[in-house]
Amino acid sequence: MQRVRSFRGVWQLLKSSCEGAAKQANTSPTTSRNYSHLPPQGPDSFGLLFDIDGVLVRGRTLIPAAKQCFRSLVDRNGKYKVPVVFVTNAGNCMRQAKAEHLSHLLEVEVSPDQVMLSHSPLRMFTQFHKMCVLVSGQGPVEEVAHNLGFEDVVTIDMLRDAYPVLDVVDHNRRPKDGIPPTKGLRPIDAVILFGEPIRWETNLQLIVDVLLSSGNPGKTWSPPQYPHIPVLACNMDLLWMAEAKNPRFGHGMFLVCLESLYKKVTGNELKYEALIGKPSVVTYNYAELLIRQQAEKLGWTTPVKRLYAIGDNPMADIYGANLYNRYLQASRRTRAQMQAKSGRGGAEPMAEAVDDTPKMTSAELGGATSVYGSEEDLPEGCSSILVCTGVYSREQQELPSDPAQTVTEQRIFHGHRDFRFDPILTQPSFVVHDVKEAVELVFQQEGWPLE
Repeated sequence: MQRVRSFRGVWQLLKSSCEGAAKQANTSPTTSRNYSHLPPQGPDSFGLLFDIDGVLVRGRTLIPAAKQCFRSLVDRNGKYKVPVVFVTNAGNCMRQAKAEHLSHLLEVEVSPDQVMLSHSPLRMFTQFHKMCVLVSGQGPVEEVAHNLGFEDVVTIDMLRDAYPVLDVVDHNRRPKDGIPPTKGLRPIDAVILFGEPIRWETNLQLIVDVLLSSGNPGKTWSPPQYPHIPVLACNMDLLWMAEAKNPRFGHGMFLVCLESLYKKVTGNELKYEALIGKPSVVTYNYAELLIRQQAEKLGWTTPVKRLYAIGDNPMADIYGANLYNRYLQASRRTRAQMQAKSGRGGAEPMAEAVDDTPKMTSAELGGATSVYGSEEDLPEGCSSILVCTGVYSREQQELPSDPAQTVTEQRIFHGHRDFRFDPILTQPSFVVHDVKEAVELVFQQEGWPLE
């Protein structure tokens, strides 16, 4: 199976892509006019990462505090005072559509280059772009895939149309007048899971057919090749918050079903080539580069030193921000050690600091195979802020002082199967009532005036 390129390689591709986008954006008045060209008000600077569902909106309904807080983030001319990026695990639309929706709700201008969807980092996985890929999800999945760089795209509907006898759970969708001829398709090389589909039974059946037939669903299952063809999944959220009083099933629940079905049928674990979206590190790396791009539009010449990630889901937003903060700290230690070694000369060897932090897995990095990058402009840290307007609610849950009991007393793990249960990572840096209090807290922490 083709493996994902090293994390350093992904980082360089990601950097060059974002820098190219930044140069294009800076030549367009429509994308640069929404930032106030003022330098940081102190020696350091910061950026804000906003989750959307449960923080700014509940389904299609705006949370009132969201509009209030964004009045503090723009000046009298409606230009942003600090770098802002919206980081969501949603992925059933294009960035332009999400930006327009946010602009309408918040009554401030939101540009597409401020929006990061769960699938956005797939732009960097260029080794899959020329493959024939099966895409699952809802919304304009084919258009989304082509926009990300995939050239040969097959949708579930296209697959179902080509093999009309595969989807038979719903009796009303079975062929009525005999068995239609099989059209056939080119072999599928990889599967891309964008988000939860509408008809779970159809997607589950056809994806399993593709995996068990090595990309040729018209053939028999046996003997299935293992490991199977590559699977890349975006959005691992088990639950998310809409208008209902209780959380709703997310794409993470669909992944649980797919994993269980595959193992039940084959006895083997479903393997992922990459897990993308919060809480993977590659998602926050991508978001940080977008923050850097926004800082350039502000005219800032000093690097962004701190990030604040505001979210409502302990297992996605908080876990991810804390995991990225751990990555940043490890990166700083690695750079310090390399600098110390290069400057020793003939001096006596220095005692290496003992680091007992667990090494990050490929799944936690987002599918990368090497561990830490060495970019000097990376932020010093990333703080996590938990709001109580979404998945997490103070009325239903209480964050105990003991990190070992953070998730629940029963230790129910809502994270993805391939992520470790680390209760410390679900402990937020701060807990506030809503996004307005979160922004006020950040400005207070940074010593910035809040007008």
